Amino acid sequence: MSRSGNWNYPTPIRFGAGKISELPQACADLGITRPLLVTDPGIAALPILQDALATMRESGVPVDVFSQIQGNPTGEDVDRGVAALRNNDNDGVIAFGGGSALDVGKAVALMAGQRRPLWDYEDVGDWWTRVEVDRMVPCVAVPTTSGTGSEVGRCSVIVNTAEARKVIIFHAKMLPERVIADPNLTVGLPPKLTAAVGMDALSHNLEAFCAPGFHPMADGIALEGMRLIKGALVRAVQHGDDVDARADMMIASTMGATAFQKGLGAMHSMSHPIGAVLHAHHGLTNAIVMPYVLQFNRDAIAEKMDILARHLELPTPGFDGVMRWVLDLRAQIGIPHTTEALGFTDAHADSLAAAAAADPTAGTNPIPLTPAHMTALFQSALRGQL
Repeated sequence: MSRSGNWNYPTPIRFGAGKISELPQACADLGITRPLLVTDPGIAALPILQDALATMRESGVPVDVFSQIQGNPTGEDVDRGVAALRNNDNDGVIAFGGGSALDVGKAVALMAGQRRPLWDYEDVGDWWTRVEVDRMVPCVAVPTTSGTGSEVGRCSVIVNTAEARKVIIFHAKMLPERVIADPNLTVGLPPKLTAAVGMDALSHNLEAFCAPGFHPMADGIALEGMRLIKGALVRAVQHGDDVDARADMMIASTMGATAFQKGLGAMHSMSHPIGAVLHAHHGLTNAIVMPYVLQFNRDAIAEKMDILARHLELPTPGFDGVMRWVLDLRAQIGIPHTTEALGFTDAHADSLAAAAAADPTAGTNPIPLTPAHMTALFQSALRGQL
C-alpha cells in the first residue's frame, strides 16, 4: 500500500516520502513570498534543512531562518521570533522541526501583529476572542519528528518562566494552513528520541481514547493510531531507515493530535509541570508516567481497554493485556521505569501536585483529579508502584 497522499483533514496535508519538494508551492498557496523559517539549533545544522532551503531558493523564494529556541520553548523564544519576523518583514512562517519548533512557529505566526502580550491568549475561558485574526500571518508546518502532532494542532505549549509553568496558547486559526509531512525527514532521528516522541504519539491517542464523552470520530482515529504504533514504533527505533515504519509513525502522530481535541488526561497534566521545572523531554515524561496513570484510571476505563485489546489483537484481553503491552513496549525501546531518571524527587511530588491538578488537560481525565490524587500519582511514578 502506498504511504502517500494529499488530504484535507483536519487541514490540507501533503503526505509522503519526498513531499518536501512541494514546500514552495505550499507557501505560494498561502501568498507567502518571504517566509521566516522557525526551527531549533539542532535541526538548523542538519542537511534536511539545508536541502529545504535550497529547494526554496531554486523556486525564487527568499527565506530567513530563526533557530534560537529551547527544548521546552519559552515566551522569550516566541518574543525573539516575533522580533525577527518584524525586522525581516516576513509575511508568513514555516514551522520546521519537532514539537518545540512547531509550537514556537505557530505562536510567532499568531503574535506577528498582536497588540497584547502572549499570555493574554492562554486557553482560559474566552481569552481566544482577544486575538486580532487579521494581524496573524499564515503558517506552513513541516514536522521532522513523529510525536507531538503539533502540525495539526490549534495551540502551542509555551513555558512562562516567571511562573515556572507550561501555558497552552490557543486560537482556532493557529491550525497551520498547510502541512508538509515527509517521513524522509525523520529517518535520521536517533533511537532514543524516536522512542520518546513515539511514546508521546501513543499517549495522545491513548488518552484521547480514554477521555470521557461521546466522540466516536476521535475514538476511531485514536484506535487506528494505536494500531499503527503497535506495528511501527519498535521497527522505527531499531531500524531507523525503515521508511514505511517512519511513515506509519508520522501518520499516527498526526492522528493523535487530531483525536485529542476530545481531551487528554493525567499523563499530560503530570508531564507539563515536570517539563516546566525539570526541563524534561515531554514525550519521555509521558512514556514514564503512562502505566501509573492507566492503573489509577483502571476502574473508569475497563470497557475501553476491552475494545483496545481486541483492536490491537493482544494475546491477553482487557486492561491486563493493554498494561502488559505498554510495559513490554517501554522495555523494548529503552524507556525508564520511574521518574527518578528525570531527576524527580519526593519534594517535586508535593510542590507540583497543585499545578498538575489545575492543568487544562486534567479536566478530561476519566477520574476527576485533585492535588491529593496528583501527589499519589507522582509518588507512584517515582517509586515504580503499580
